[in-house]
Amino acid sequence: MDRSSFIFCTASVIVCLGVAWVTFPLAALDEETIARVNTPQPAEEMPMIDVGGGFGKLPATELIDYYIENPPAPPVAGVVAAPEIKFGGC
Repeated sequence: MDRSSFIFCTASVIVCLGVAWVTFPLAALDEETIARVNTPQPAEEMPMIDVGGGFGKLPATELIDYYIENPPAPPVAGVVAAPEIKFGGC
């Protein structure tokens, strides 16, 4: 590797680290938001969740009840998982 390549690579790393150092405070969450996100809240206080697929918006308690009544089946050893069918058009 010649000298100009080494200088270019070093300068690129320094510039990237500098940009990350300058822009990180703009992208970071404040401590109040982090504390609020890390605090669990009751399902009754959660807003309606849009599940899509023609079902519309449902309360979190209904989704939790459905998951408790219909847990996902554990994978069986030696059986190939069924492919996920997606309709993507033409």
